[in-house]
Amino acid sequence: MVERRLLAELPAAPARILDVGCGSGEMTLRLAAVGHRVTGVDPAVTMLAATADRLAARPELADRVQLVNAGFDSLSLDGEQFDAVCCHGVLMYLDDPGEAVARLAGLVAPGGLLSILAKNRRAVGVREALAGDSETACRLIVSGADRSVGNLGRETRGDDPDVLDRLVAEHGLSPQPWQGVRIFHDHFDDTWAPDPAAYAAALELEWAASSRSPYRDLGHLVHTLARRPGRSRS
Repeated sequence: MVERRLLAELPAAPARILDVGCGSGEMTLRLAAVGHRVTGVDPAVTMLAATADRLAARPELADRVQLVNAGFDSLSLDGEQFDAVCCHGVLMYLDDPGEAVARLAGLVAPGGLLSILAKNRRAVGVREALAGDSETACRLIVSGADRSVGNLGRETRGDDPDVLDRLVAEHGLSPQPWQGVRIFHDHFDDTWAPDPAAYAAALELEWAASSRSPYRDLGHLVHTLARRPGRSRS
């Protein structure tokens, strides 16, 4: 879902893209595969090593990908700005998104995009409820909790989509309509093994619901997309 929207909004390749918190390189390599020049940044050496291993298996992408070992506190790009800055699955591990959003926004060139994929605070408790853990779900919902334990067994923090829109706007970017991500299939059984037609139908269902309330409010994740006014260099 996120890739589909990004590709529709990005300028023609080769755009210059920064992937902050690139992890094992899934999005970095997908964007490079369609012709973009991508700088992947991650504070974990093990994650960058995994990305490097995947890149080694795709030698045709080598000249389009640069990997940098850094976190928000140590990220230094000599004033460089990018046609798109992606930060997916990172804010949920930070106590306060404000400083991170400010740093990310400053890296977006005129006409460029900021793409943030965060845990959706509005849906905290939904996963627990649908898994049958009513006690935990009720506690989270009644208390208005912004945190819950994720699939990896680690407590992560959620952001409200409206707050993310306000934060990006405070730094000169124009927020686009946000989308909910992992609305329905997040709750499918682990044994779900659809045929290609069923999988395609599930993706279209997610896409249709992603921009429509109340469905998008139930997405486990929220995709915030914002553009800096001005003309892109690409």
